[in-house]
Amino acid sequence: MQKVNFLFTEQQLQITENIAKICSQFDDGYWFSKDQTGEFPHDFCSALATNGWLGIAMPEEYGGSGLGITEASLMMKAIAESGAAMSGCSAVHMNIFGPNVIVVFGNEEQKTRMLPPLIRGEMRACFGVTEPDAGLDTTQLKTQAVRDGDKYVVHGRKVWTSTAQVADKILLIARTKPSEGKGRGSDGLSLFYTDLDKSKVDVREIEKMGRKAVDSNELFIDGLEVPIADRIGEEGMGFQYLLHGLNPERILIAAEAVGIGNAALERASQYAKDRVIFNRPIGMNQAIQHPLAESWCELEAANMMCFKAATLYDSGKPCGIEANAAKFLAARAGFKACERSILTHGGYGYAKEFHVERFMREQWINRIAPVTEQLMLCYIAERALGLPKSY
Repeated sequence: MQKVNFLFTEQQLQITENIAKICSQFDDGYWFSKDQTGEFPHDFCSALATNGWLGIAMPEEYGGSGLGITEASLMMKAIAESGAAMSGCSAVHMNIFGPNVIVVFGNEEQKTRMLPPLIRGEMRACFGVTEPDAGLDTTQLKTQAVRDGDKYVVHGRKVWTSTAQVADKILLIARTKPSEGKGRGSDGLSLFYTDLDKSKVDVREIEKMGRKAVDSNELFIDGLEVPIADRIGEEGMGFQYLLHGLNPERILIAAEAVGIGNAALERASQYAKDRVIFNRPIGMNQAIQHPLAESWCELEAANMMCFKAATLYDSGKPCGIEANAAKFLAARAGFKACERSILTHGGYGYAKEFHVERFMREQWINRIAPVTEQLMLCYIAERALGLPKSY
């Protein structure tokens, strides 16, 4: 059992305070409007970029703060808790964790060229991984990148690519070696960070349940030219590079899920104190109190697992089990907190003006993406319990 210290430093606590102060400029009315219109929250992103927060986990020599996943998780949790929920988190999520693969596997020229514009908020990137037919089985990706002199030419499709409507760049995984049914399907995949040339990429927005302010898209790639200089690391190693970023991504999403749950719980508790029925606040009833108290316990437990995983990652220790457990616990706890918040509000919980229904719609994302609960449980069964692989 690996021991960790759960006491945050003054610097770490200051991060939460500073992010909350910035987020206070973007109140419930702001996010209500974005949810109605679908307009991307450019001014929110600019406020974070102006104050240097987009580079929180990036190296200082490229303009970042040089902090860890622990600090980045505190930041994303504070954004979610402010009421921004996934609309706020997803707007900056890629800038926070996406460049990590460039930091670890990119060469010096790539780091110098690619990282500062992301950190300053001058460039926005999207992540092209999932494909319509492959689903969660990344080994079955079919998008092809064919070498042609000093460039690659890419053809294929991607789906559920967030922020592609507003992105300048794409972090793209594609097959540079055909899969012939021999060896591992993960072999032959390469990773690129390149211009999202929309004359070669047809970006079609997907209408979805929630988080309307941050677009999700299907991409039809037809002849996208990618310079060799935009390939990250070695050819054929893209899948292994992606695996390196899975744990920090799960940790950040867990922090966001806890943050949304806390936002929903705070609103439910306040409503239960203010709402008077039969001459008494409804919060005096144990039928109201107990579910909310149970959600508090569940959210706190998920939060502790989240920051245990973050601490292990920042210490350079294995954290796959903890990262998956954190994501699993946080998504469920956050989801239940949103559900209970709506039920506490009764009929008003169904009304958009109380905002908790938006939290519920956006929290669904964390239940189903970027990995299912079932695959996380399979991982934990194998790695923590030593059970045989089931799929």
